[in-house]
Amino acid sequence: MPRTLANAPIMILNGPNLNLLGQRQPEIYGSDTLADIEALCAKAAAAHGGTVDFRQSNHEGELVDWIHEARRNHCAVVINPGAYSHTSIAILDALNTCDGLPVLEVHISNIHQRESFRHHSYVSLRADGVIAGCGVQGYVFAVERVAALAGAGQAST
Repeated sequence: MPRTLANAPIMILNGPNLNLLGQRQPEIYGSDTLADIEALCAKAAAAHGGTVDFRQSNHEGELVDWIHEARRNHCAVVINPGAYSHTSIAILDALNTCDGLPVLEVHISNIHQRESFRHHSYVSLRADGVIAGCGVQGYVFAVERVAALAGAGQAST
């Protein structure tokens, strides 16, 4: 059976240090916590008849394992890889195994206005869309885009 937003959740992955949102550098990342973002994503998905599977890890291998799981059980991947954006070929390789699965990359801050080492993202090489600098609202934009890409009429298999 094809996986759509109606019958499979969106995998939303968050990388290192995102568990500290609301405490870490609020001048860059704002005051919302990861739990606040999860609630925003769940509400946005529910508006389209969908659900989210929202996770965070500080460990690259665990993120890779979850991407592999998404290949089998989810309709799309939304990922904020944090600092792994700039370093992780392993996450890129895992995302490259997600044939036909929409992938959206999210960054709370505008990585292009920050230090030069943050300007490059390996994840962007696979992402169907990149949302950066929109604050936590970027996650909602990503869920909205998934609804367009993985809605009932455009399924992943």
